[in-house]
Amino acid sequence: MTDRDEIIGLYRKENEAMVAKDVVTLNRILAPSMKLQHMTGYVQPKMEWIDQIQNGEMKYFSSTEENITDIKIDGDRARLTGQNRVKASVWGSGVSTWPLQMKMEFAKDNGHWIITNQIASMY
Repeated sequence: MTDRDEIIGLYRKENEAMVAKDVVTLNRILAPSMKLQHMTGYVQPKMEWIDQIQNGEMKYFSSTEENITDIKIDGDRARLTGQNRVKASVWGSGVSTWPLQMKMEFAKDNGHWIITNQIASMY
C-alpha cells in the first residue's frame, strides 16, 4: 500500500467510524494531540470529540464522499482535503445534511499514518 492509499484510507475510515460510533477506531487513527476545528471556529480536542460521538451529542447518520483533493505528501507529513455530504445532528440541532469539507493533516508515526489536525468548513 502506498502512502497516498493509506492517507485516503484513513480519511474514509474516519468517516465510516463517525457514522458507526466506532470510538475504538477513531482513538486508534487520531493522534493523541489531534484537534478538530468546527465550522463555528471551536477547536475541539480529540477525546472531547470522541466522547461526544459516544454519548450522542454528535450524531452522524451518513457520510457520502464526493471529492478528495489536495493530497500532498512531504516526508513524514501529509495533508488532504476531502468533501462529503454529512447527515448529522450536532449539539442538539435538528438533523441536517451539510456539504462538509475537511482539511486534514497527517503524520507518520512508527511507520503508520495518523490524523493530526482537522479543519471543517462547508463547500
